[in-house]
Amino acid sequence: MTITPITTLGDLTTRRGTAGDPLRGRLPLARRADGLVGSVIDSSTSLLAAQTHDIVRFAMGAPAAESVPAEQFRRIAAEVLDHDSFTYGATEGEPGLIETVVEHHSTTPEPTHPDRLVITSGGMQGLDLAFKLFVDPGDLVAVESPTYTNGSGTALSYGADVLEVPVDRDGMDVDALEDLVASTGRLPRVIYTIPTFQNPSGTTLSEPRRRRLLNLAHHWGSVILDDDPYGSLRFAGTRVPGFRELSPDDPLVFSVRTFSKVLAPGLRVGWVDADPRLRHLLIAGKQAMDTCTNVPGQHIVERFVRQGGYDDHLARLRVEYRRRKEAMDAAIARHLGPRVRTTDPEGGFFLWVTLQGEDARVSASRLFEIALAEGVAFIPGPALSPAGRFGDAFRLCFASTTPERTEIGVQRLARALDIARAEVDR
Repeated sequence: MTITPITTLGDLTTRRGTAGDPLRGRLPLARRADGLVGSVIDSSTSLLAAQTHDIVRFAMGAPAAESVPAEQFRRIAAEVLDHDSFTYGATEGEPGLIETVVEHHSTTPEPTHPDRLVITSGGMQGLDLAFKLFVDPGDLVAVESPTYTNGSGTALSYGADVLEVPVDRDGMDVDALEDLVASTGRLPRVIYTIPTFQNPSGTTLSEPRRRRLLNLAHHWGSVILDDDPYGSLRFAGTRVPGFRELSPDDPLVFSVRTFSKVLAPGLRVGWVDADPRLRHLLIAGKQAMDTCTNVPGQHIVERFVRQGGYDDHLARLRVEYRRRKEAMDAAIARHLGPRVRTTDPEGGFFLWVTLQGEDARVSASRLFEIALAEGVAFIPGPALSPAGRFGDAFRLCFASTTPERTEIGVQRLARALDIARAEVDR
């Protein structure tokens, strides 16, 4: 069997289950296969692995490799592996980890209860469970625009009709959401939002908009799918209350959380916090996926948090990610200046960059191809919109690279933009 590698941006965007796929004439594919659009973000890992030259990686939204507490994990893993951690676990999660999450949140503005929690295989499984529970084919799902590819892609995989809602400096434009819903004549079953340090824009939904969104959700009977992987990574500004703080125990708020962005994505440990009446359905839905989340991984996370390293770890991350974000800001100012406009996140991982003036004629997708050849990678804007919008924009991750590597990467990006601009001007 020959495996065809992903080698171009086209490979990332065309390997989809579309009605024109030649497989459809030869295999009895289900109709839902047409909605399996995949993730350009995740597929970029394979694309980058196929490159043989040095690349500064602003593409994947991953923690800095050096920020992962690997030594502590090795020590804890040795303890865990001395015990029986190799059998099946409870579908809802290991009791010790559930108790640890509850205890950790007991002193925060959003305390929780074991009956609200189900441990998941990363945040992505939480999103999948939410759409599985709430969305039928043809239902309307409102998403931010731009948005996280994997979230909108999961909605599409369940047959949703996706309604893109613009984002500005205060997050999702909730007034625009209301107008768009009115124009469609249909109510959204789910409103999917990444409210804090949004992926990909880095913006944060303001408190007035959060309150307004809660009101609309109750008026419409819509579920707010509250996806917050980055909320604990605030390094500037003032904290904004979460949905569960503004509306405690609200049955229309379904929260997805993960340790991927603050500990290590490879552990694949997250959780959902939802109305206790949903727990039996969440367990049943998860049993149809993977039976249980990786048991040794759960035990590693539990012990790391219980042994007191978690809060200090988060504090170090905030300091380091602020340093890296400021380094990216400075490099962009030096090498790109007024040619681009960027967002100014107060935490998280991402900057959203929009080309300005004559440079806006450059296609972000073409810029990606040139930049990759020049030795720098990012995610082009069209990959972050179900409709392929934002041809003049792209996402940069500042968390993964040191300031020194960021300087090199932005220099390469400026050179790539020069080459792309020359192509347009010819």
